[in-house]
Amino acid sequence: MIHFVGAGSGGADLITVRGARLLGEADCIIYAGSLVNPEVLQYKKEGCKVFDSAGMTLEEVLAVMEENEKAGKDTVRLHTGDPSIYGAIREQMDELDRMGLPYDVTPGVSSFCGAAAALKAEYTLPEVSQSVIITRMAGRTPVPEGEALRKMASHGCTMVLFLSTGLLEDVERELLAGGAYTAETPAAIVYKATWPDEKVFRCTVGTLAKTAKENHITKTALITVGGFLGNTYERSKLYDPTFTHGCREASR
Repeated sequence: MIHFVGAGSGGADLITVRGARLLGEADCIIYAGSLVNPEVLQYKKEGCKVFDSAGMTLEEVLAVMEENEKAGKDTVRLHTGDPSIYGAIREQMDELDRMGLPYDVTPGVSSFCGAAAALKAEYTLPEVSQSVIITRMAGRTPVPEGEALRKMASHGCTMVLFLSTGLLEDVERELLAGGAYTAETPAAIVYKATWPDEKVFRCTVGTLAKTAKENHITKTALITVGGFLGNTYERSKLYDPTFTHGCREASR
């Protein structure tokens, strides 16, 4: 069997219990070495073969998977965060389907969850934002026309940008072009969320590029934007003593 496993947001102990078990049972691990914390490999068993996919092509990854399947061995394809977000797993799964090779997927804690933890923040605050847009700035890899950053920014809700740290001048321009954010809208850069060397830089939409430059942040960071980073919000109805719901009657 081939197991796609989310390694978690960075900290080696943030992999799921299932993910750690699968790593411990694997005969072969193919991991994204440029993104996955290598400390996660501590869960592997003795004699397990390890491949770093950072320098491999899709065809080379598939060849390793096929070789292990023919030998009756278990393979873990270890992806950063949760493999469903910018994990490039669809193309792997489609090829495995074509080849008739079995696989399953174990989710992981995405780095956008790790960023919220680092910020000690809640993305969804009453009367501030009830939606989270996860997206990226168009670069060498384009985005669909209808998902241009300025169009996403027009909603004014919480935004988390992956793969955009090296394009922050463009990010600033596009966020402001959306019309819902201003240069003073709160923002933050979270570098290597939940890793031992995690860093958090709070700033504004208008100072994203300046903040990254001053702190020498060029990659491996998430950009968060929105009023959720501010101090104004409404109290949740869930725990409001004047609010009745299915589990509790209003007390006054």
